[in-house]
Amino acid sequence: MDNLPKTDVVIPEGKEIATLGAGCFWCIEAVFQRLRGVEKVVSGYSGGFVEDPLYRDVCNGTTGHAEVSQITFDPKVVSFESLLEVFWATHDPTTLNRQGADVGPQYRSAIFYHSDNQRDIANSIKNELNDKKVFPNPVVTEITEFTNFYAAENYHQDYYNQNGYQPYCQFVVKPKVDKLKKYFSDRLAVVE
Repeated sequence: MDNLPKTDVVIPEGKEIATLGAGCFWCIEAVFQRLRGVEKVVSGYSGGFVEDPLYRDVCNGTTGHAEVSQITFDPKVVSFESLLEVFWATHDPTTLNRQGADVGPQYRSAIFYHSDNQRDIANSIKNELNDKKVFPNPVVTEITEFTNFYAAENYHQDYYNQNGYQPYCQFVVKPKVDKLKKYFSDRLAVVE
C-alpha cells in the first residue's frame, strides 16, 4: 500500500487545528461547534489509505479512514487540553472500532495530532485516564500523526444543526450535546 500524499492544512495565524475521531462525525461536529473558542468545524475523513474517499466507501470500512472533525480553534480562548477533556467525556473511548451501534474502523476513537506538543498532551492525558481508571475499561483511543484530511460531502456539514429532528440525531447526537451542556456549560459559546 502506497502512502497518501500529506494534505495541506491552512492554519490561520494565531489559531490551531485539531483532528478528532469519536464515532459518527455528526456527533463530533455538533459537540465542538458549541464550544467557545472553536471557530470552524469540518466533517471529513482521516487516517486512511484511499485518496479523496466518498462516504459510501468509508462506510464499508475498507478505506482505513475514520470519520473525523477538523476543528479550528483559538488557543487563547480554548486550549488543546480543554478540547481533549470534552472529546473524552462525550464519547466512549474504550470501545475499539465502534461507538454504540455504529461499528467499524471508520468509527474508531482517534486523535490525529498536528504537532509534537499535541502528541505529548494527548498521550499524557490518555495515560492519566488509564492510570486513574477513569473508565471501567482501558482507553483505546488511537493517537497518530496527522497525514491527511478529506472534507466529507456537503450534505454532511453542519448536519445536526440542519437535521436535529431526524431520529439518528435525536437518539445518538442529541445525548452527546446534552452531556456537553450538562458538564461543560461554562465553556459553551452560546447558551441554548
